Amino acid sequence: MLKSKTILILVLAISLVMGMFSFGMAAERQFVAIATGGTGGTYYPLGGALAQMLSNNVEGLIVTAQTANASRANCNLISRGQIETAFSQANVTYWSYTGTGIYSNEPILTNLRGIASLYPETIHIVATKASGIKTIDDLKGKKVGVGAPNSGTAADAEIILNAHGITFDDIKVDFIDFNEVAQRLVDGQIDAGFTTAGYPTSSIIDIATKRDMVLVPISEEKVKELVAAIPYYGATTIPAGIYKGIDEPVLALATPALWICDAKLSPTVVYKMTKALWEQRAILEKVHSQGKNITLETALDGIGIPLHPGAELYYKEVGLIK
Repeated sequence: MLKSKTILILVLAISLVMGMFSFGMAAERQFVAIATGGTGGTYYPLGGALAQMLSNNVEGLIVTAQTANASRANCNLISRGQIETAFSQANVTYWSYTGTGIYSNEPILTNLRGIASLYPETIHIVATKASGIKTIDDLKGKKVGVGAPNSGTAADAEIILNAHGITFDDIKVDFIDFNEVAQRLVDGQIDAGFTTAGYPTSSIIDIATKRDMVLVPISEEKVKELVAAIPYYGATTIPAGIYKGIDEPVLALATPALWICDAKLSPTVVYKMTKALWEQRAILEKVHSQGKNITLETALDGIGIPLHPGAELYYKEVGLIK
């Protein structure tokens, strides 16, 4: 009997120690989230793949991707301490950090830090053929989806329209995300919509399969003007054939997509995430064609805010910066 009690006590003691050990291991886990964009854009699939890749390759780190309104809204989430990392357009991030550009009257978000420049985001201006829209000037008086509130797309739409002498007051403006733009174009509830995303983007593929559509070009003159005036804009071309019915290349603008974070995030964690990104980046190529444009050589392109010390340490180690 005494022997049985001794064994029972020993088993309980071992269980208690193992339980404490397991609790300690669990306590060492760190949770990090990535604010992406709507499910109809490029942020969402790449953000989900990045989160899974980091969780699988950084010991003790659990990363999740969350849908969000993207860019300025994502910067606001970081600024308020509501999320650790996010995707955001380079121009929007720069204006948010410096309190300049279209955010000159908005709060300055000084705790934004850069991790990496990822891939170019192209500004698509989509219209139904039935609308008769062929140029940006034709958007006057039309029903236009300009992106979710505080999104990079909404900022791009305002900038491009203003460059053509058009304000939101001159159109029937609708602040809706990529998926809503696609659905309302298909349903005939709007005439045109803006979408800033790496091509091909799923929401526009969906439109092209259900409605005859056009991509509205920006003139070469206006592209040059905007590239000269707006930080981190560049000229690009949407290739022919990438969307059904688009048989000619379309001149457009693009801006880098950045992965940014809160300045307060642990340098050790950011270092490990940065290292994992570049050592495992091939995984992202399998998720979206823009994955091939996520390269170490362009990792610092368009980052107009300070690098996070953890990311900076990695880039120094690989010789990208001194």
